[in-house]
Order: sequence, then C-alpha cells, then structure tokens
Amino acid sequence: MSLQLTEKEMQLLQDQQSHEKVCIEKYQKYAAQANAPQLKQLFQSYAQQEQQHLNTINSILSGQVPMMNQNQQQQQSTQSQPSQTANQTAAPSANANPVDTMLCKDMLMTEKYVSGAYDTAIFEFTDTNIRQALNHIQKEEQKHGEGIFHYMSSNGMYNVQ
Repeated sequence: MSLQLTEKEMQLLQDQQSHEKVCIEKYQKYAAQANAPQLKQLFQSYAQQEQQHLNTINSILSGQVPMMNQNQQQQQSTQSQPSQTANQTAAPSANANPVDTMLCKDMLMTEKYVSGAYDTAIFEFTDTNIRQALNHIQKEEQKHGEGIFHYMSSNGMYNVQ
C-alpha cells in the first residue's frame, strides 16, 4: 500500500528520523562508555530498538504504510520491556558511578523529549495506520524512559520521595 504524505507530515517524519538517529548514536556511544555491564546491555538493547524505529520512519518516508495489527503491537511491546528483575535486584548505592549517572540522566532527558515529539506528531497524521505506528514507537520510547528510571532508582542515581 502506497501513500501520499503532506508537506507537514514529511517534515514531522524527518524530525522524528533525526531524533531516532541521535538516539541510536547516543545509546551506542553510551553503551561503550558505561561502566556497569547491566547499563551497557540496557543501552545496547535500546540502540537496537531505536534502529527499528528508524527503519519504520524510513519506510513511511518512502511511501510505505506500516500495518500494525494487535498481535504485532503486543509482541513488540513485550519485547521492548526492560528486565524488571535485574532492575529490582540491584542494591541502591549512595556512591553511584558519576559517569553512569550522567549517561542515564542524559538519556532519560532525551527519551522525555523524543516521546513528547511523537505525541505531537501523532495528532498531525491523517492515516490511521501511520498514527498507530507512531503511537507504538512512542510507547516504546516511554518504556525506554521507564527502564532508565528503574535502573537509576535501583542504583541510587534517582531518589524518589
């Protein structure tokens, strides 16, 4: 199925394409810089998911309408969830590694921004399938933020009171 995008839709997709590229680059770079093996793994996993997001955006930009059925959305959503057991077993530490803390803070801020940008973009598309695909990506971005938040809070980097 081929589609015709409006100029505004094209601009929004190009913005999201740029955001996904930045996320991929940051997650890959930060995975290499992280000290904790668990954080390296988390960042590597998120980099791969961001690449999938970029592939979806590129597909839409090339005129292909993604078909997101319920089973596919549920399966992909399950695959994107961070490991809660790993997050819950780590003991909070007042001496959290400052490099890892900075990397996590930056990625949490990035995920908040990117999720918000998807929220705005979703409302600007006329095609229901594109809206569903963008909504799916946004939910994964929120899961990334949640995974980073859990990692930070369980490792003494984020104090929730």
